[in-house]
Amino acid sequence: MIASSALPLGALIGAWRPPPRAVTAALLGFASGALITAVAVELFQEALEHGGEGRAGVAFFAGATVFIVVDSWLDRRTEGQAAAGGSVGFALLAGVTLDGVPENLAMGIGLVESTSATLLVAIFASNLPEAIVGAQKMRGAGMTRGRVLSVWSVTAVLLGLAVVAGYGALEGLDHRSLAWPLGFAAGAVLASLADTLMPEAYKEGGPTVAYFTALGFLVSFLIAAA
Repeated sequence: MIASSALPLGALIGAWRPPPRAVTAALLGFASGALITAVAVELFQEALEHGGEGRAGVAFFAGATVFIVVDSWLDRRTEGQAAAGGSVGFALLAGVTLDGVPENLAMGIGLVESTSATLLVAIFASNLPEAIVGAQKMRGAGMTRGRVLSVWSVTAVLLGLAVVAGYGALEGLDHRSLAWPLGFAAGAVLASLADTLMPEAYKEGGPTVAYFTALGFLVSFLIAAA
């Protein structure tokens, strides 16, 4: 609930009072750094400890590969819909869901082992600016504020269910088997980070976003170490 609440909150901000681009870029940069820590500490490190280098590495690259393939397919679909006059709003919804599902599944998986505080902070930090930017684009495409909020609220529910699914489906797995979903989620999240958050942050704010990325990494790492 906490992680998903960032989506309707971001939609409210983006649709009614969008912040300056520099602020959005700083939020995206901070989220990027936080997710790097979450991938390294909460996901891949756990996969490594459970399944060893081979199992964790294979799962990691499988997760990244699946994300890249699906994301590339979605990009082609979005271009086709735009050319045919399709709904930009629902194409954006699909893109944000694709980014969010591995993150939220990963948080559910992490809850099997721990409280996943670092991953929670990272997902909230990434969801908020993504929703702000997405809501702004939807408004620019002509969607009403009410519809924008509805779309992001539905997305929040779907991603909240992904956390429950990640926890419920994997709660009974033995430690060695947990390496597969943990490594897979780590690869998918890192691929989504490189594909979405970092490019968008640089596009919005330029080289200075690197400072906020470093800050996000530091804050989430200190949370993990506490």
